[in-house]
Amino acid sequence: MTGPGVGMRAPGALEAVAGSARQRPRPRSRASAGRIGSWIIFLLGIIYFFLPLVATLAFSLRLQPFGQAYNNVINHDPQFASSLAYSAVIGIVTIVISTLLIVPTAYWVRLRLPRLRPWVEFVTLLPFVIPPVILVFALLRAFSGGPVPLATTDEGLNVLVVAAYVILSFPYMYRAIDSGLRAIDIRTLTEAAQSMGAGWGRILWAVILPNLRVALISGAFLTLAIVIGEYTIASFLVRPAFGPYLALLGHNRAFEPAAVSIISFGLTWAAMGVIALLGRGSRQSVQVAGAR
Repeated sequence: MTGPGVGMRAPGALEAVAGSARQRPRPRSRASAGRIGSWIIFLLGIIYFFLPLVATLAFSLRLQPFGQAYNNVINHDPQFASSLAYSAVIGIVTIVISTLLIVPTAYWVRLRLPRLRPWVEFVTLLPFVIPPVILVFALLRAFSGGPVPLATTDEGLNVLVVAAYVILSFPYMYRAIDSGLRAIDIRTLTEAAQSMGAGWGRILWAVILPNLRVALISGAFLTLAIVIGEYTIASFLVRPAFGPYLALLGHNRAFEPAAVSIISFGLTWAAMGVIALLGRGSRQSVQVAGAR
């Protein structure tokens, strides 16, 4: 048998508890304050990012008549188109070779050899540790003579620059492809394909690659951006790439380098727009094909 002090609370105590609950700060005010702080940080980031671009654009338009710097680069400088086309072709070849190397490796490591994943990640991160100047001098030292003298011909130098860019693309391509493989259930997909009689080549081509479309496009455009803007390797290998052209343009002209920088920035954003458009149709296929 319980007394009134034990089994129930007095009315005064209930009113005190209700009053203290009313005095507590509402979570809406905290959420609104956090939202305002997020918007402030976002606006500061936009200003920090776009203000240099606006200044560069304004400087490139100072040459009179209006837009003459862009006219000089696009219509009166044949090296602009040739260097950009060369870097684009080299970038496409680099993307194809990197995809052929990394997709089977990342797929096999995640499917059958998970213990080797830290070592593969370490190898793919080496381009961040080894400077490009060391890499290019090593290539020149190794292939200047001997049984494979690639550094003595233009075709051989093109092979060397592609090989160097493939190495530089390892961190970006591997991270993108590994993230794509993590988003799908590759073990279930592989077992289902094998039960239908598919071999390893058909599994990679018809099952894995379609589910990696967004990851491959992301890694491809990152690689293409690196190839187009890279200077050291192309300069030491004496290749007519876009990076050395941009550096040479800045030595004897004032407004044209700013115009070329704005053009390259626009091309990069156009590539990111292509990634967003192509990525819309693949989310559903990834969710259907495998579990996240």
